[in-house]
Amino acid sequence: MKNYKIKMAYDGTHYHGFQRQNNAYTIQEAVETALYRLTGETAVIYGCSRTDTGVHAREFYFNVRLETAITCRGIVFGVNNLLENDIALLTCEEAAPEFHARYDCRGKEYEYLIHNSEIKNPFWNNRAYRFWYPIQETLLHDTAQIFVGTHDFRSCCSAACTKENTVRTIHQFSVTRTGEMVSFLIRGDGFLYNMVRILVGTLLYVNDGKISPARIREILESKNRTLAGKTVPPCGLYLNHVYYS
Repeated sequence: MKNYKIKMAYDGTHYHGFQRQNNAYTIQEAVETALYRLTGETAVIYGCSRTDTGVHAREFYFNVRLETAITCRGIVFGVNNLLENDIALLTCEEAAPEFHARYDCRGKEYEYLIHNSEIKNPFWNNRAYRFWYPIQETLLHDTAQIFVGTHDFRSCCSAACTKENTVRTIHQFSVTRTGEMVSFLIRGDGFLYNMVRILVGTLLYVNDGKISPARIREILESKNRTLAGKTVPPCGLYLNHVYYS
């Protein structure tokens, strides 16, 4: 039996996140079903992350153990032929037996996109969050630097987060604009449940004058979720890159 490391991309609009659920259709179920149809093997795929309902991935890795004689190229083309057009395998390679897509991950990069316009754009529907109030990207970029470094992010994760250790390291956090599109790019060693969406929501509260930049450190030190900003919708969030040793 071989262990395969596979990279895929997906539009998460019509899926209830990555992880298999009993009462909802997920990315994991779709891919496992396609693998079964191709190989005849009932295999479990192990993803690098648990993306939420409606979240997208430009780069998502999983590993899977198979006995098939089908080549890596055959797995990519065979599975893609069986998947809907909103999921695609990109690469496949044989990995070390002990490789695990989640536990061997050393960091991730996410991008959150905001369509900053009073007028909706049908081509960004479900792929960016439309925010009509003018965004001060320079102010938000400068404020975002307060989050860079190692901090306890308990105040910036969902109350449903079950992690005991909520300390994470953010390596980079930038806010830039291209026309009507504002990009929040964040890279770190790991992220908590809803953390990126809450960080973006907190910066939007700064933009709206509901939170002053000077209060960001106080919010982090408080470990109190109610002091941070809103959780922005999932449609603008993309898992952009996954880092391995």
